[in-house]
Amino acid sequence: MTQRATTLWTFAITSIALFMVSLDNLVVPTAIPVIRADLGASLESLEWTVNAYTLTFAVLLLTGAALGDRFGRRRVFSLGVGVFSAGSIAAALAPSVEALNVARALQGLGGAVVMPLTLTILSAAVPPERRGLALGAWGGIGGLAIAFGPLVGGAVVQGFSWQWIFWLNVPIGLLLVPMALSRLQETHGPQGRLDLPGVGLASAGLFGVVWGLVRGNGQGWASPEITVALAAGLVLLAAFVVWERRAPSPMLPLRFFRNAAFSLANIASLLMFFGMFGSIFLLTQFFQTVQGYSPLGSGLRILPWTLAPMFIAPLAGAMSDRIGPKRILGVGLVL
Repeated sequence: MTQRATTLWTFAITSIALFMVSLDNLVVPTAIPVIRADLGASLESLEWTVNAYTLTFAVLLLTGAALGDRFGRRRVFSLGVGVFSAGSIAAALAPSVEALNVARALQGLGGAVVMPLTLTILSAAVPPERRGLALGAWGGIGGLAIAFGPLVGGAVVQGFSWQWIFWLNVPIGLLLVPMALSRLQETHGPQGRLDLPGVGLASAGLFGVVWGLVRGNGQGWASPEITVALAAGLVLLAAFVVWERRAPSPMLPLRFFRNAAFSLANIASLLMFFGMFGSIFLLTQFFQTVQGYSPLGSGLRILPWTLAPMFIAPLAGAMSDRIGPKRILGVGLVL
């Protein structure tokens, strides 16, 4: 294939995978009231239908990227898509909320591998002078999933059943795996060795922090479980930073954070996702349980809020090539 064809195939495959994983984050909260009625589950247990995915995704996100750098991004990406698809099948067939939550954790594992590798695979395939535009379009695809996630979830649940929000992923995954293996170029990270101590410290530290945040409201922020989880997580993350400064092959080179644009972009992303994904769960419950709207009606009312990123992300990516990312991120945070 020509370089142009390779780039187009890479963009198509990574964008479809990104859309699938991102969409799944937002279709599930819309279906929670229906799942609750069908499985006879409590709202607290169904919070873990969302949290099981979030926990495994957050804990293993750095690990997924590191595994791709070490063993080959194409290979690990394809494996991640397969795991995510298997989790989707298990979720669709789940006979109880407990089985559903386990399946959601499996989806989170696959998503943690797929999400970062879509970015690194695409970045490696695009020339530097076009990278901003490509990554802006990549962000636009993610914005498209965010925009239509609640709407798609509501339409599928109302028109078919909640199981179909998971079945939708299966044919996409079955197509993506052979496409990735045949069309993507294999690339590796600059480090030849896997930073096992770094992987362990980061995963354990993130688990403690995310567990504390997820459980804090229900258990009480001053409860021993939460204080121990948060304290242990922060200590382990501090140990991770110390290790990464001395490691011969660090999983996350800390020199990246000397770049103000890199640091600001990560802070902006954290704030955006922290506010958006937390609010989606509450809004869907409010519209359906309190206001009495159908799943589709709930999705339509969330659409104006989630639609904006689809239009803004490609424009912001193109502008970053011209004026740099700092001003764009600053304006975005203010808005």
